[in-house]
Amino acid sequence: MIENEGIGEVGEKMAVKKGLSHDGGVTGDKAQFTMVAKTLAELEEVLAEELIALGADNVELGTRMVSFTGDKALMYKANVHCRTALRILKPIYNFKAESADEVYEAVKGFHWDDYLSLDSTFAIDAVVFSHIFTHSKFVAYKVKDAIADWFNEKYEKRPSVSVTNPDIMLHIHVAHNKCTLSLDSSGESLHKRGYRVAQGDAPLNEVLAAGMILKTGWKGECDFIDPMCGSGTLLIEAAMIALGIPPGIHRTNFAFEKWSDFDSDLFSTIYNDESKAREFTHRIMGFDISPKAIANAEKNVKNAGLKK
Repeated sequence: MIENEGIGEVGEKMAVKKGLSHDGGVTGDKAQFTMVAKTLAELEEVLAEELIALGADNVELGTRMVSFTGDKALMYKANVHCRTALRILKPIYNFKAESADEVYEAVKGFHWDDYLSLDSTFAIDAVVFSHIFTHSKFVAYKVKDAIADWFNEKYEKRPSVSVTNPDIMLHIHVAHNKCTLSLDSSGESLHKRGYRVAQGDAPLNEVLAAGMILKTGWKGECDFIDPMCGSGTLLIEAAMIALGIPPGIHRTNFAFEKWSDFDSDLFSTIYNDESKAREFTHRIMGFDISPKAIANAEKNVKNAGLKK
């Protein structure tokens, strides 16, 4: 996967000595730290507005990303409430590398005890925008090898890699020679809301659907009509916006729930908060020439808890 250099700029701004930050280990609930919310092109301003509404500080727009600062509660809120975020990253380490070996040495020099244990599993996602590194999977392999060797040298054991269900999801972003290593607090992309049970050949991305609606300024003040509704994504996102339903309410899990400093009481309070719920007195209507599409839309609407 090739992407732009947006997140690399965040690494430059982090208060990091020798490229190392210890703000991602076990911290107090009120500790402030830098985060990066990834999004789709042209949705940066909408996402920034969402984050500001949640209480984010130092909000800065990049390309397909928004950086901000906040505490653990805000990280939980961003995952549950941001309609236009794909994932919420927590940068923990930034460094420069001119070769794969330099990536390996830098990652191996990090204090992994703060984030991983021998009993935990991990996986690595790499995004590369660089003439030096052209294969994101190769970068991910070097990071994996460095972590494994760090543990082997210290404990003669190493944590296992789990691609499907890791305890810790790591994300490395390489922009030219600037590397930023982050904890992925979301896990599966946030566009996967959890309500879709049926779809057609080309389903609309949920983040894109929500972004399209929010960019119009519509928040439920009038009827909403989609004349080509497909599997109902725009209809469902519109209903959730109008009713103040968090987009993450149907997800079964977030990656941060497996972190050692996970606060289940805090998360439960945020997850079950209905203070943003509101009445919607208008109608949301969808039409499609395909009977199969209508059937799919009805299934998804019902699964989202919106079927009357």
